[in-house]
Amino acid sequence: MTAMTIRARIVDITTLAVDAIVNAANTNLEPGGGVCGAIHRAAGPELAIACARLAPCPTGEARITPGFSLPARFVIHAVGPIWHGGGHGEAELLASAYRASLALARAKELASIAFPAISTGIYGYPPAAATSIAVAAVRGEAGNHGTLREVLFACFSQDALDAYAAELRPPQA
Repeated sequence: MTAMTIRARIVDITTLAVDAIVNAANTNLEPGGGVCGAIHRAAGPELAIACARLAPCPTGEARITPGFSLPARFVIHAVGPIWHGGGHGEAELLASAYRASLALARAKELASIAFPAISTGIYGYPPAAATSIAVAAVRGEAGNHGTLREVLFACFSQDALDAYAAELRPPQA
């Protein structure tokens, strides 16, 4: 079995020619702001129509649609939690959104997937905590990856890239 590569880089997720990109979606799977709005604009109006057929999507779960006009074959719509201070199950819901996305990628036998920093925009999740949860969730699924060979964290800024780079560094002996 081929090992799974996990990496991060600064890139516009809508430009990636991967099997699937992940959309930081809302529970109604409607076009929104931030990365969600950018993905919907790049994919074209067919994406909103496809999403409407699959809505609602509970927090911590994910749905999959074609990529339409995107270079990615599929869009996985993952609903992360809104930050309410950390005492309302946010960490588990965020990890669940990543695991649900990976499960859909496995079910479709995909080889590559790119994630944005789910819940860190208007949902207010502290970026450092969200990064740690994202990397741990992906690493936790590494043994179950099936055909998945590449996971990319698509970073919007140098600060985000630095946070992912720190989390992805091998543990010190």
